[in-house]
This record gives sequence, structure tokens and C-alpha cells, in this order.
Amino acid sequence: MLDRTDDSSVAADTWLGQFEEALGKPDDELLKTLFHPDSYWRDVLALSWNIQTLNGADAILEALPPLACRMAPTRFAIAPDRAAPRKVMRAGTNAIEAIFKFETRVGRGNGIIRLIPDADDGNRLKAWTLLTELGELKGFEEQLGVDRPRGNAYSRDFRGPNWLDLRKASAGYADRDPTVLVIGGGQSGLSIAARLKQLNVDTLIVDREKRIGDNWRKRYHALTLHNQVQVNHLPYLHFPPNWPTYIPKDKLANWFEAYVEAMELNFWTETEFEGGSYDEQEGRWTVTLRRAGAGRIMHPRHVVLATGVSGIPSVPNIPGLKDFAGKVMHSSQYDDGENWKGKRAIVIGTGNSGHDIAQDLHSSGAHVTLFQRSSTLVVSIEPSAQLVYAPYNEGTLEDNDLIVTSMPLKLARKSHALTAEKSKALDTELLEGLSRVGFKLDFGEDNTGWQFKYLTRGGGYYFNVGCSDLIIKGDIALKQFAELDTFTAAGAKMKDGETIAADLVVLATGYKRQEELVRKLFGEAVEKRVGTIWGFGEEQELRNMYKRTGQPGLWLIAGGLAQCRIGSKYLALQIKAIEEGLLPRGA
Repeated sequence: MLDRTDDSSVAADTWLGQFEEALGKPDDELLKTLFHPDSYWRDVLALSWNIQTLNGADAILEALPPLACRMAPTRFAIAPDRAAPRKVMRAGTNAIEAIFKFETRVGRGNGIIRLIPDADDGNRLKAWTLLTELGELKGFEEQLGVDRPRGNAYSRDFRGPNWLDLRKASAGYADRDPTVLVIGGGQSGLSIAARLKQLNVDTLIVDREKRIGDNWRKRYHALTLHNQVQVNHLPYLHFPPNWPTYIPKDKLANWFEAYVEAMELNFWTETEFEGGSYDEQEGRWTVTLRRAGAGRIMHPRHVVLATGVSGIPSVPNIPGLKDFAGKVMHSSQYDDGENWKGKRAIVIGTGNSGHDIAQDLHSSGAHVTLFQRSSTLVVSIEPSAQLVYAPYNEGTLEDNDLIVTSMPLKLARKSHALTAEKSKALDTELLEGLSRVGFKLDFGEDNTGWQFKYLTRGGGYYFNVGCSDLIIKGDIALKQFAELDTFTAAGAKMKDGETIAADLVVLATGYKRQEELVRKLFGEAVEKRVGTIWGFGEEQELRNMYKRTGQPGLWLIAGGLAQCRIGSKYLALQIKAIEEGLLPRGA
């Protein structure tokens, strides 16, 4: 139970009561008194059926009343089963933070309010940030805990099909098409499929790999996750408490396989998605799959592109590379440095993959030269890279996910800039050493650190697990790509006349944007309807991620495990709402 004598609880209770009263009034005079001039409202489906952020009291007061009139939010109260209201510092500002619950016409929601003193009256607390998020749809609640399925379809009928029979029939799709087809069986695909499963939406995952988890299993030999285990759980099923802090790729791959079985997800391996077209009148797709050499036409109502990145390697036009006599491969093809023991290798690109591959080759006895194409953000894997995840070291996963969701873009950028400054201070010796040997450093746009580099461009940073130290000591040679003249049969010829001999060139040059994959699979017209993917748009949200796109029936999900766990919840609720007639198909 909450301590109602606590100042934070009283303040939050008072504000929520006034907020509910104000939303129920025809005039907005009371509402005007509740928001700080420099306030933010992030709504995740609850009132707007959109994922959007509004900055400033004027914008909030203009948008909130009509949305509240339509969705009729009510029953605002501090959530008794969540973290109690408390005093916190967020983005450098002291505030009272409270998690609350509420209802609308169609659903039940959760939210976070942060209160700070009014600029003119320090004794009056006003809303600084407000989150309203849709937690569940009324009448379509997830069947979890005491509401779990009874299993009556097979538990008492000794002559009928048993559980395994029903599972095989469900996954076979011999006599039906799925409502949702998910392309890609990594963390994105598993997360959205698991969410849809709990909402009773028939979903099939297709993946071209031979085995579930191969998208991780087939990566280079030494790979482990670069963020910590407590951040990375998939929906519903947490990693065991004895798992290592940094999960090895094969361990994660095997967990994916077990997760599919445990969550009863329908998954077709060795299945290529060849493309599809959308019928506006029918409200469904016609897609072609290639499985075990045979074609299959399906008509799902929704297609979720869950490939993470495009999967199309970005290969720059490097002068003379076609004349190189050795082996050239993209980083996606790299497996193990043991094959290159005693050989000479050039790695082009200084993101995580480039550094890790260079270190793996060096550890295997290869002579490695790393080429830097552009400035790179470098941060020590501990503690610096983990500072952004500090909230996940305490409290529940559900509360921490809600806190992450609650942060508006502008404040998240400020928070990450403060964290980046701490990281620079902690990494002073490392960064000075890199500068001495000519490594070009940056700290992200407006010094916002590595995570915003990821959210805006998908890379451009390295978590140091030892490669930077090897570069500083000279064990791995460093060259600037701008100093390259051309490749010859023997290796890389520099502008100063030096030739760096090589047997292997690895292009750690990333992947093409997801727009390229959309065009490849669905055509140029669909690509234009969808528009830019990833990065932040006018609504201060990731563009076209986890929400309706300009192409009805086409959805996108990507990101790390935490992003997929959080975003999949909202994507699934939208698909369910469309299927139940609560939400239009188009954005």
C-alpha cells in the first residue's frame, strides 16, 4: 500500500484528481493551471491512437481537450502495484515522479506524471512531463496469470487431437492463411509474434535461415551482446537469473529457439519472402513465399517487416578493389579469424563490427590494419556504455520500460548528453590515447552520445572491449580511408606511395537503409507511401516504427532487444484494434 502521508503521493494524487476533473469540464480554465509552460506530453495510443509527443503547454492545451472528449479518459489513480511516487532527477531536473493508471472508452492505460514547481509560484506543482499509454484493450485482454487458457480443447477429449496435434496443425497453415505475416525471425520478429499470440491474432514468422536463431548463431565467432542481460529480456519470458551479464551469440540463438517453442509461435525456417502487393479493396496482401523449393501464395491482412536492418550490404565504390587479388568480404560474411592466422588483413570501417572483426583477426594471429572512414564515437563497455541503462539495475522491468517510454525526445537528448559527459570523463585516458595515434573521435550530434547515434543513423560508434587498446599500442595498425589512393592486386596503395599488403579485405561498411528493402520487396510505389524509415520526424518519434505507415497493412519493427520488447506491445495493440474494428487501417 502507498503511504498517503508522503508528500510525493499527496502531490501526485492531488494533480491526478484535478486533471480528471479538468478533462470532464467544457472549459479548459482548470486544465490551464495544471501544466508548466515548458511541459511535454507523450501519448502512446491511449488518446490519439498515435505515438506522438507535444512540447509546451500551449500545444498540449490545444490538442488534449478534443482527444479527451473522444476517448473519455477517467479513473486516474496512482497505480498501487507499481513503484510508489518518489522524488527523482530526470534530465538534470528534480521532480516528483508517479506511475498512474486510468481507463478510456476502449482500453486501460498506464502513465507517468512528473511534477515540478511553477515558475511564478514555487509552492504550486505543475506537470513537467506526462505520459499516457495504452496498456490493454477492453474485452481483448491478454490471457496471462489467473486468466491463462484452460486447455479444454485437448485436456479432456481422449479421442480428439492432443496439444501436439493442434500445434502442428496451427504451424502448418495447410488450410488457411495467417492474419499477420512477420518477415524475419530475430528479436523483432519474435517480440511482435509473441505479443500477437497473446492477443489471439493468427501470426506466422518466416525466416530464410535454416534454424531458429541463426541470425545470431552465424555471426562472427567471438560475438557477445554489448549491453547487459537485465536490459535484454524478450516479452513475457525473462532470461534465467544465473545468465552471464553479457550474453554470447550462440547462447542467445539457442534461447530464441527455446522461446519459439515455449511461446508456441508459428515459425517457418528456410522460407524466402519474395515480394507482395496490396489490394486496397480487399484489405489484404498477396505475397509469394519460397519454401523448400516450392512456392506458396498467401493473403495476410498485415505484413510486419522485422528484418532489423535491410539485410542488403552497403558496399562502397572503392577505387581498384576489383583488381585486388586476395579475398574481399562484407562483414556479414565474416565468421572466424582462425582461417587467417599469419595472413595480412585490412578491415574498412570503425563501428562495432569493424573493431570486433579486427580484434578477432588479431587474436587469431593475423596482421591487421584498420581503416577509418569517418569519425567514430568510442566508449568503454564498462562502465561508460552502460550508464544509459542505469535505471534497469533497480526496480521492475515493467516500471523501467514505462520510464523509458515516458521520456520525450528533447529531454531524452538532454539526458543522454549529460551521460555522454560522464562517459568522456571516465574514458579520458582511453580517448587521449586514441587521439595520439590519429583516431578521429566524435561524441554524437550535439554530444548526445552513442545511443542517439544508433537512433538516428544505426551506427557510428564502438563499445571498447579491447580493440582500442590494441590500436593505441600499435598492435593493430590504423589508417585513414581518406589517405587511400587505390587498391592493387597486392593490397592498398596509399597517397604517399606506401602499399599495405593484404590477403583479406573485410568491408565493415554497414547495410543499406530499410527503404531499399521495402522497394525491393514491394515496389517503388509502396516505398514512396511509407517514406523515410528510422531517425526522428516531426512528431519527435522514430519514423514509421511500431505504428501505422503510409501503406495500410505494412508495419515495421527494429532495434535492440529492449526496443523490440517495448515497441512490439504497441504495434500488436494497433493490429488487434484494426482487426476488431476499433482503428482504421490507414495512418
